[in-house]
Amino acid sequence: MAMALHQVQKQTQTMIMTPQLQQAIKLLQLNQMELKDEIYQEMLENPILEMAAPTDNAEASGENSEGRDQTIDSQDVKEDQFAEASGEKEEKIREEFDWENYLGEYSSSPSSSLGMGSHETPEETPGFETFTASKTSLTEHLIWQWRFVATNQADFQRGETIIGNLNEDGYLMSTVEEIAQTTKSQVAETEETLARVQQLDPAGIAARDLVECLTLQLERFGLKDSLATVICQKHLKLLEKKDLPGLCRALQHDREEVMAAVESLKSLDPRPARAFANTDPIYVIPDVYITKVGDEYVISLNEDGLPKLKLNKAYKNMIADKTAPDETRKYLSEKLKGAAFLIKSIHQRQRTIYRVTESIFKFQRDFLDYGVEHLKPMVLKDVAEDLNLHESTISRVTSNKYVDTPRGVYELKYFFDSPISRLSGDASQALSSESVKNRIKLIIGAEDPKKPLSDQRIVEILRGSNIDIARRTVAKYREILGFPSSNERRKMF
Repeated sequence: MAMALHQVQKQTQTMIMTPQLQQAIKLLQLNQMELKDEIYQEMLENPILEMAAPTDNAEASGENSEGRDQTIDSQDVKEDQFAEASGEKEEKIREEFDWENYLGEYSSSPSSSLGMGSHETPEETPGFETFTASKTSLTEHLIWQWRFVATNQADFQRGETIIGNLNEDGYLMSTVEEIAQTTKSQVAETEETLARVQQLDPAGIAARDLVECLTLQLERFGLKDSLATVICQKHLKLLEKKDLPGLCRALQHDREEVMAAVESLKSLDPRPARAFANTDPIYVIPDVYITKVGDEYVISLNEDGLPKLKLNKAYKNMIADKTAPDETRKYLSEKLKGAAFLIKSIHQRQRTIYRVTESIFKFQRDFLDYGVEHLKPMVLKDVAEDLNLHESTISRVTSNKYVDTPRGVYELKYFFDSPISRLSGDASQALSSESVKNRIKLIIGAEDPKKPLSDQRIVEILRGSNIDIARRTVAKYREILGFPSSNERRKMF
């Protein structure tokens, strides 16, 4: 049978991810700080976009407030499509625009979806780091001291190499032989240099293991030949097990003396470089604020610091000017189209975040009234069905966004939680896992430090409160909360 080519006409439906849709999806999943950076980047690339001056803000305040209410309250299905990145239908923007009529829809007033923000550019606004002192690193701190201690250039080089081989906890990661080979020195000279480096501040620095680290600190405090040093060098395993009777038998000392020695060891720091760790705080800017006014909770979007956008009037006039070159008008028309869609996407992003937050706390009203103990189990599908949106849209809206509530600042994802069933009763009375974690935290916090509760005992207490939970689940939640096992929590005295 001979093969031949034939033309076949076939009609299919496919989803086309237009650049406009991709931009809407991207804006939807950005948090407050990322959105601000994205807006400034778009302003650099699009000459049509510019920030409104303060006078423009004042003139447009009434219009903005009205537009914001319409943005929040409108239930227009077409606008929902810009927020739905789930694969549902999206309008394809392919038609030709009558720019003379289109320009009238977007005046030079600022975007109503953006709040009161400074008109300064990021380059003009000083960062918070400008007003804070830089933190001294461990290497800088030790090198500064070593400059006064080193006897000659070769000695300084050996000490500098030792300092450079310390890890973040302050322990020496290389052997003396390796350092001697690197600096082309004798092993005895390197040992002597290491001993002097170990005398620098903080105490216990440049130790090769935990025993040496604690011993160096005891020597610094004048306890070189003390009972604490003996425990550190010979009986550290018994101390780790908190076996006080075993320590008394091994040391042949009475209980009071051993307890005093243990107290000395407890005052030491097994990580001497802890104070120099790079643990700068991570600041969270809430995207949504919830405040209580009377008996109701009011939701407001955080728009502080976001620039107000408007369309450049000169370029708009150039597009309408028939005498302008066709290439220029075509270029500016494309940029105007992009600028208009950006403003509309920001409107839709703010409206979608508001609606999702409103829906979440319609389900979680008890959390606002009474706290974490009354957090209800909820999944993305609950909010998606309530708003007639796709679950992927809800996921994008709640990712990496925070809400400031009267109960504290939480990520929006925090309120979606798996259920923990009851031993008896209706299935609708199930608790959220976060609520159970909070109960475990309270139970451990109220236990006797000398007789800490085992995981099985915590299970029995929770079952006494009609909560059906397995021991391994309690162990997992305990580890998530940062609590060690009962043996490690037990205090010796």
